[in-house]
Amino acid sequence: MATDYYAVLGVRRDASQDEIKKAFRRLARELHPDVNPDPKTQERFKEINAAYEVLSDPQKKQVYDLGGDPLSQAGGGAGGFGAGGFGNFSDIMDAFFGTASQRGPRSRTRRGQDAMIRLDIELDEAAFGTTKDIQVDTAIVCTTCNGEGAAPGTSAQTCDMCRGRGEVSQVTRSFLGQVMTSRPCPQCQGFGTVVPTPCPECAGDGRIRSRRTLTVKIPAGVDNGTRIQLAGEGEVGPGGGPAGDLYVEIHELPHAMFQRRGDDLHCTVTLPMTAASLGTKVPLETLDGLEEVDIRPGTQSGQSIPLHGRGVTHLRGGGRGDLIVHVEVMTPSKLDPEQERLLRELALLRGEERPTGQFQPGQQGLFSRLKDAFNGR
Repeated sequence: MATDYYAVLGVRRDASQDEIKKAFRRLARELHPDVNPDPKTQERFKEINAAYEVLSDPQKKQVYDLGGDPLSQAGGGAGGFGAGGFGNFSDIMDAFFGTASQRGPRSRTRRGQDAMIRLDIELDEAAFGTTKDIQVDTAIVCTTCNGEGAAPGTSAQTCDMCRGRGEVSQVTRSFLGQVMTSRPCPQCQGFGTVVPTPCPECAGDGRIRSRRTLTVKIPAGVDNGTRIQLAGEGEVGPGGGPAGDLYVEIHELPHAMFQRRGDDLHCTVTLPMTAASLGTKVPLETLDGLEEVDIRPGTQSGQSIPLHGRGVTHLRGGGRGDLIVHVEVMTPSKLDPEQERLLRELALLRGEERPTGQFQPGQQGLFSRLKDAFNGR
C-alpha cells in the first residue's frame, strides 16, 4: 500500500497495542486542529487517525499486514473522517483529557454498601471481652430469583436497541468532519440486556431486605467508638453482587461507681475524719470481686490509693490498667455537746486550740494583674 501506517505513528511493525495507543495519543495532542490550525497539520492529523483506526483494530490490522486496504473495505477512504474513520474518537478525547469512555455493557452485579450498627455494652464486658448476639436489617440475595432479577422461568434478554453493546452511537458533523459519539443505551441503561418479566419478590433488583441474627465476639479492652469489622456481612449488592462489610461500633454504658479514663478506672471513697486519722479497711466491689482498700492512718483528703492490675485489659498487648481510689475526708458539720467537748480536749492535747493556719499565695485577679503591669511591677 502507498501509506505506511506504522511509519505514520512512528512505531515498529511488531509494536504492541499499548505502544500503538501511546504513540497515537502523543501525536494527537501535537497535531489536533484546535492546537495547530495549519492546513498541512490537519492533513497529518487525518493520517494518524486513519493509521490508528487500522492498527488498533486486530481485523483491519491483519488485512493491512497482508497487503489489503482495510479502510476501503470498511467503507471509508484512507485518512478520511467518516464514521469509520473516527471510530476511536474517545481515544482522541483521552489524549487531551486523560479519560476514556467505558466500552461495553455495564454489569448488573455490583458490590453492596457497608453497614454500621451501634452496640451498647457494660463496663465489665468491655474490660474482659464477651460474645453478643445482634440483629441486623440488611439486603440479602433474593431467594426467589437467586439474584438474577428475572421472574422464575424467565431470563434477561439481549437489548434490541443496542444489540447487547450497552451503548448507542450517533454521528454528528463538526469542523473536523463527521464525529461519532457514544452514550449509554436509553432502553437498557447501559446493561446490554433487559428483564421483560422482573422478579415479583425483589422487583428485578436481585435482593430483598431481611432481619438476621449474628454473633459478634467483643475483644477485651474495647472503648467507646471502637469499631469491629465483620467482612461480608453488610448489604448485598444489586444483581446479587458481593456483600459489603458490617461495622459494629461499641458504646460503653456509664457505670454506677467507676469512671474510665483510658484503661484505668477511678472511684471516690468518702471517710469520716476519725477513720482517715486512725486508719481503717474499706470493702470495695471491684470488677474482680470484693476487695479491702487499706486506708493508712493520717490519710489526707485528695490522696489516691492505686490498686494495680484492677483496671481494664489492654486492647493491644498484655496486662491491665489500674484502679485508682480517691479519698475524700468528711468533716462533721454538727456536733452534740459531748462530741464537741471531746474534740476540744483533743485539740488541747494537740496544741491546736488556737491554730494560726497555713496560708499559700493566691492567684491575682485580672484587674490586679493589669494594675501591676501598668505600675511596672
